[in-house]
Amino acid sequence: MTTENQDSFINQTLETCLNLAREADVFDELTIQSDSDGQRLVAMARGAAAEAHYSLQRTAGLWEVLMLTKDRWLSESIEAEVMHHGDSLEELIEEELIDLGLDSVEVTMQHYRDDDFRYVFKSPIRSEATDTEIATWLLGYEAAFKQLGDMTEDQED
Repeated sequence: MTTENQDSFINQTLETCLNLAREADVFDELTIQSDSDGQRLVAMARGAAAEAHYSLQRTAGLWEVLMLTKDRWLSESIEAEVMHHGDSLEELIEEELIDLGLDSVEVTMQHYRDDDFRYVFKSPIRSEATDTEIATWLLGYEAAFKQLGDMTEDQED
C-alpha cells in the first residue's frame, strides 16, 4: 500500500469512528488531529475532574486506543479505584467491550508516563478489526474509565 493509500485508509477509518462516537454522545469534543506522527481521533472525556482524553491512532501498522491525562491525581484515582474494585483494568475494559457487542476480545494494556509527562493507558487493537470494531474499542474505553476514580463529576473522594 502506498503512503497516499495508507493515509486515505487511516483517514477513512478515523472519519467512520468519529461519526460513530458522535452518535454515541459520550464525549465532550471530537476532532481528527494531524502532526508529524500522523493522524489520530481525539475525544475529550466528559465530566472528568481534570482534563483527559481518549485517542485512536495507528502506530507501526496497528490501531491503538488510549486514555491520556497530564493530571497525576486523576491517574492515581483511577489506579486506586481499580485496586479497590478487585478486577484488573483489562478485565473491566473487556467486560465493556463484550457489553458493546464484541466477541472473544483479549485486552492487553500498557500504563506509563510518556515523554510529554502524560499518564497513558494504551491497548492495541487486533489487526483485522473493522472500522466499527475500532470505534467500539474507543467506546469501551470510555465506558470502563468513566466508572473509575475522578473520571466523572459525581464520583466521591
